[in-house]
Amino acid sequence: MDLRSTVGSLELPNPVLTASGTAGHGAELAGYLDLDRLGAVVVKSLSAEPWAGNPAPRVCQTPAGMLNSVGLQGPGLGRWLEEELPVLGERGARVVASIWGRRVEDFARAATMLAGAPAVVAVEVNVSCPNLDDRSRMFAHSPSAAAAAVSAAAAAGVPRWAKLSPNTDMLLEVAEAALVAGAEALVLVNTVLGMAIDVRRRHYALGSGPQGGGLSGPAIRPVAVRAVHDVRAAFPSAAIVGVGGVCEGTHALELIMAGANAVEVGTATFRDPRAPIRVLRGLARWCRWHGVGAVSDLVGIVHRPTAPGAPPAQAAAGGAPVSGEVGDG
Repeated sequence: MDLRSTVGSLELPNPVLTASGTAGHGAELAGYLDLDRLGAVVVKSLSAEPWAGNPAPRVCQTPAGMLNSVGLQGPGLGRWLEEELPVLGERGARVVASIWGRRVEDFARAATMLAGAPAVVAVEVNVSCPNLDDRSRMFAHSPSAAAAAVSAAAAAGVPRWAKLSPNTDMLLEVAEAALVAGAEALVLVNTVLGMAIDVRRRHYALGSGPQGGGLSGPAIRPVAVRAVHDVRAAFPSAAIVGVGGVCEGTHALELIMAGANAVEVGTATFRDPRAPIRVLRGLARWCRWHGVGAVSDLVGIVHRPTAPGAPPAQAAAGGAPVSGEVGDG
């Protein structure tokens, strides 16, 4: 069976990747799986300089996932290039370096530092961070700001993937701006804004206090599926990487059928560090059982008039309305 995946100009052996922020900055998962068996390893977001992140506590478990307020802590790209990247290269990993910044020039500096880095096959431009030149509004909430960050990352000299936020009503506008600015792929989605209160302490559960944290895990998978679906419908030729709540093979297939060329596995690795390989095996097993010769044949299949071997989409949905005004009991 053909598991190969094409994301923009990048050819990957399969469509399962790690998600930024959940697999460390280096080869932390190498003790549990062979990193070269994954499509790619997306490392935790890095800035040009070391960053301390937010105060503890930084993680809070929820019934269907977790909240985090790590605050993009990292060693800085200089140290990462010297200490972490060589180990990833030795493990045969295809590395997607995720970068962030507080100003456009921060993205440019980080990208410049990545230029020529061995084993780095793409750069994920994490625009879900505050823009200090726009009243700390997230880059991903402004088409022009997101485009500026993506454009600045061209200095890396590798394909650019724009990681977008679901916390905006301008997702399609931001996606279009990122594509026009040179992004070869859109990564959908980042965490959903949330908050938890410790009722025993009568205080915020996370050290970030009133800023809350980012919700990830199974609870946001429907959000990711909807975002991937809508962006694929709006931009049929765009490359898309789906992320959010993928815990098993069928979850990955859901995002692929909605329009993702590849998927990232994130929060599931906290419970099971072997989750990315388990997802890959489950995806391959499902395809074998259902006679699918190439996983790429399933990309965006729900957008076609009738999926092979399945009833028409409208009939399968029971003629339900497509707006969000459903499910009230």
